[in-house]
Amino acid sequence: MTPTDTWDTLVSIIRETFGDDTLTIERDTTASQVPGWDSVAHVELMIEVEERFGIRFTTGEAAGMNNVGDMAGFIERHLQPKD
Repeated sequence: MTPTDTWDTLVSIIRETFGDDTLTIERDTTASQVPGWDSVAHVELMIEVEERFGIRFTTGEAAGMNNVGDMAGFIERHLQPKD
């Protein structure tokens, strides 16, 4: 999966989670900028992201996500082939 594919999939998951296909999501988008993105919605989003990408975030990763770009970066790192 390319970084573009990862980004497109992540944006799609966010739009699906919040039920709004018109959401504009940028790398610097934060939870406070998305209507309805509260702590419960955040957990739902994280679960959906992990399931769709087949990954698991560590507690430190989850706590270190300040915006959607950070989330995309952690996803990409998880998807990199392991040596």
